[in-house]
Amino acid sequence: MSKEKKGVKIPKKQKSRKTLWIVLAVILCTVGILVAVSWNKILGPCIEMHANAVAVVADSSEDTFKASQTSLVYDNEGKLMFPLRGEKDVYYLEYDQIPDAAKLAMISVEDKKFVNHRGFDPIAILRAAIELVKNAGEVTQGGSTITQQLSRNVFLTHKVSWQRKVEEIFISIELEKKYSKEDIMEYYLNNIYFSNGYYGIQAASQGYFGKDVEELSLSQITFLCAIPNGPSLYDPYKNPDNTMKRRNRILDEMLEDQVISQEQYDAAVAEEIIVIEKQSRTVNDYVETFVLKCSVEALMKEGGFEFKNTFASEEEEKAYNEEYNLFYDECLQSLYVGGYRIYTSIDLDKQDELQKAVNSKLSGFTGLTDDGDYKVQGSATCIDNETGRVVAIVGGRKTDESKSYTLNRAYQSYRQPGSAIKPLLVFAPILERGMNPYSTVDDSELEDKAVSNSGDKYLGRITLRRAVQKSSNVVTYRLYQELTPAVSLEYLEEMNFKGLEQEDYLYMTTCLGGFTRGTNTLEMAAAYAALENEGIYRTPTCIVKITDAAGEPVVTDVIEEKRIYQSDAAAMMTDILQSVVDSEPGTARGCKLYNQPAAAKTGTTTDNTDGWLCGYTPYYTTAVWVGQDQVKKVSGLSGSSYPAYIWTQFMRELHEDLPRESFPSYSIDKENDPYYNSETETSSDTEVTEDTSILDTSSEEVTETGTLDSTTTDVTEDGGDFTTEDSGVSNPDTSSETASDTTTVEG
Repeated sequence: MSKEKKGVKIPKKQKSRKTLWIVLAVILCTVGILVAVSWNKILGPCIEMHANAVAVVADSSEDTFKASQTSLVYDNEGKLMFPLRGEKDVYYLEYDQIPDAAKLAMISVEDKKFVNHRGFDPIAILRAAIELVKNAGEVTQGGSTITQQLSRNVFLTHKVSWQRKVEEIFISIELEKKYSKEDIMEYYLNNIYFSNGYYGIQAASQGYFGKDVEELSLSQITFLCAIPNGPSLYDPYKNPDNTMKRRNRILDEMLEDQVISQEQYDAAVAEEIIVIEKQSRTVNDYVETFVLKCSVEALMKEGGFEFKNTFASEEEEKAYNEEYNLFYDECLQSLYVGGYRIYTSIDLDKQDELQKAVNSKLSGFTGLTDDGDYKVQGSATCIDNETGRVVAIVGGRKTDESKSYTLNRAYQSYRQPGSAIKPLLVFAPILERGMNPYSTVDDSELEDKAVSNSGDKYLGRITLRRAVQKSSNVVTYRLYQELTPAVSLEYLEEMNFKGLEQEDYLYMTTCLGGFTRGTNTLEMAAAYAALENEGIYRTPTCIVKITDAAGEPVVTDVIEEKRIYQSDAAAMMTDILQSVVDSEPGTARGCKLYNQPAAAKTGTTTDNTDGWLCGYTPYYTTAVWVGQDQVKKVSGLSGSSYPAYIWTQFMRELHEDLPRESFPSYSIDKENDPYYNSETETSSDTEVTEDTSILDTSSEEVTETGTLDSTTTDVTEDGGDFTTEDSGVSNPDTSSETASDTTTVEG
């Protein structure tokens, strides 16, 4: 007989209960700790967001969804420049005025559970949450109901984050409590964006078909309903095939949901869709288009969008562009109806002077395109060096008869820069690696004659300063080989040059300005401004700050800075470019100012298709381009002719009453410098008078083909040329937004 165990016997069931309670206690303690730790990050904000949602919806009324708030744009002195208005007030429709086909189409394709859910769809949100985890925290899938989309468009910003999604759900729940499904559908179809400036289905109907939505067929209605899911992707003018595919998908969904018959389906699918000609906006000058771009991108950045310029693959670039366009459209919609106050750095006096300079110096070119625009065009951008912000921007010159949309060439057109790119891509980088203005370089002919100097003129061993002054192609080429394309082009990448293509990294002749696409005056002005700013780059924008209608900050007054060049390298580059203006061999020798030092570089592409002048003073940086939209020869054009005339007239006017300033200095240890050459260099910081300017022939009458009717002096840069046909540089796009594959590029 075994001994009885001492102690209290605990039945197994009771012992099991005790273990269970211990486990539960541990779990509760763990949850408690997690709650305590997470309170400030998750639970606290969620409670606050819920309270805010309740208050926001409680304060709303029908007028909240009917009235669009006008955004206002101010200049650098705080004076109103222009309003940004939506069209929602004019085209608002009551529920009974909206065709049933539009309501059913949106339910079928956007939110099948609309009639039954209470503001949000948990399953759709779960799918979005799974995607969030799979993509390491990146929000890639929305899971939004119609009510949530309405919440976002009317009450929230477009920032992509879990916080916004939670707030969106809270507001949607409250909306469903206060308003009927009919109300919500009415508000939704009057507030969503249909691309090209159309807000609401009635505005879209008038814009694309020229008639009221009640007059549209089923096929036309579903065509319109295809657009809001991705206003850029399904833009009827830019991507009509995409719009048609989504229209067909909507019809498929409606047939499957049994809200249309097979007969209706067949007729709608077979119907041809013809949209009317795109309508231009009544106000669309160069300042407004640039303000719109900068404002939208400022809101995108505030919303968490990450901008990129380089991509590992075409697929990555395509995905980025789709995301960019979607976000851009959402923020643009918000801009037109959100009641923002947009404060800019635009100086209207300087804007007028820059436009006047472009118009007057190109006045001799009178030939017109079929759209009524001048054939020979110019663009220019001016940046205040103290702030890094744009104060004036000109995207071309127009006639009263012009029928075309305002193309702002200053940032929308990409053209080959010629030798104007050399300081940014080759000379400033080489100055960071031990060279200085007095270093000797080889200006002798290349053995393989891959590139040549203008007129086959070579000087043998010369200083780096002289090489820049004469815009030596062979020196540029040799230094670019030493640096390598990858190293040099990284400087442009860091300064947000958006026109870089993979081909630009493959061919050595890129260093002479032979890009596949090219650049524009906005990018060039910002890059040259970095040289003046001791090597520190600032993203070019005209936005100082954006507030809501109540004055609460949306985008704050902050300038982001990034060092691109070492300060000594930037100062040496400035000194060299100053001698390009002041010395006899300098290609920009005509751009002297009466009371300020100036540093500049010219650029000319082969056959005189593009001319550039990029330069700066201690106060301002201005970049100028002249050419034709369809890349053709402009007689007499070089960087040192019309672009220089425009630059000089504008910059002289700009600096007329400003006290003289100097550029930053630098020091060189000549005794211990292996590159030092004792060649005599004259000082470039000299006062000049009227008679030092180059001969300005821009006031002469010019024929339609660009030939001067009177005898003039053609001032040509002392550069060289290379054949892109041999280098393999290609450019399939000859539209106004990209530079053509010219035969040669000159210095």
